[in-house]
Amino acid sequence: MSTATQDTPNSNPKRKRWLLILLAVVILAGLASVAWEFLYGRWHEDTDDAYVNGNVVQITPQITGTVVSIGADDGDLVRKGQVLVKFDPSDADIALQQAEANLARTVRQVRGLFSNVDGYKADVAAKKVALTKAEADFKRRQNLANDGAISQEELAHARDALDTARSSLTSSEQQLDTNRALVDDTVIASHPDVKAASAKLRQAYLDDARAVIIAPVTGYVAKRTVQVGQRVQPGATLMAVIPLDQVWIDANFKETQLKHMRIGQPVEIRSDLYGSEVKYSGTVDSLGVGTGSAFSLLPAQNATGNWIKIVQRVPVRIRINAEELAKNPLRIGLSMDVNVSLHDQSGPALAQQPPHEAVFSTDVYQEQLASADQLIEKLIQANLADANHRTAQR
Repeated sequence: MSTATQDTPNSNPKRKRWLLILLAVVILAGLASVAWEFLYGRWHEDTDDAYVNGNVVQITPQITGTVVSIGADDGDLVRKGQVLVKFDPSDADIALQQAEANLARTVRQVRGLFSNVDGYKADVAAKKVALTKAEADFKRRQNLANDGAISQEELAHARDALDTARSSLTSSEQQLDTNRALVDDTVIASHPDVKAASAKLRQAYLDDARAVIIAPVTGYVAKRTVQVGQRVQPGATLMAVIPLDQVWIDANFKETQLKHMRIGQPVEIRSDLYGSEVKYSGTVDSLGVGTGSAFSLLPAQNATGNWIKIVQRVPVRIRINAEELAKNPLRIGLSMDVNVSLHDQSGPALAQQPPHEAVFSTDVYQEQLASADQLIEKLIQANLADANHRTAQR
């Protein structure tokens, strides 16, 4: 009894000391949490629901063809303009030759129309001279007939000759007008028939050029499905080219994290691929205009009695520093951790101006069209050579 009484007072100071230590730890932890939230937490938002995204350029044929050659496989680096797939060119070559012949024939036919106009002009001039002569003959015979020097029959013949000359002139003028209408306000190169033949040649040239599929951008090949000997139709996906120097991050933040997030805020990025050894810097490029569920194939229907509120996530696009990306390349779909600094809230939450230029473009197809125009010009000039030579001689 006395022993238990003596142990209790001796143990109270020890227990009290531990309770004080625990209380101090709790208070310090609370102060540290408040300090962290005040100094850091409220100025940063982070998420690990973030993934690398980028342009997946689908390679699709524009004409029907049979594959005879494949120039690149999955994982290969291809440069813009490099040959990826070749089709059997026989049909396209024949169609191109027919279109070239058609343009040459049309140019010569239109040259004939211009020549006809010149011929009818000369004919009208001759008919006017004949009419003038017929009028003079009729007046002279009319005077003679009045004096009784010639018979009325001869005067009638002169009148008939005058009427014939007038009719002949009228007919020639109508033919001149008809042929002039075919060439008025044009030159041979701008004549409708020549332009129509040029359009057919341009289409045939493009079809022939499209028998060779080239890379529209520089990147890496992925998802190759085409095989040699395969007969493919326009629009079929043969492979994809991914420019890994133009990737970005789509980070899915909770709606409660977006209150102070603005375009242009700096972002610290870490990838699961490289771990904490490699950190990227970036900026907020845009904030999504809707939640992920709103754009899903089957949007959620909440008008039911079993509705449960779920915090929604909004995609935020983050631009990565290009130099850092070049040193440590990323792949499409990789998981990322992002941390957005909210100190600078001067930027807008949504874009205020439309883009001033194309976000992503290629000019490889314009080069094909320019080559077609050069061929057309060459053919027109070649079939005008004789006409120009005769004009110079005259």
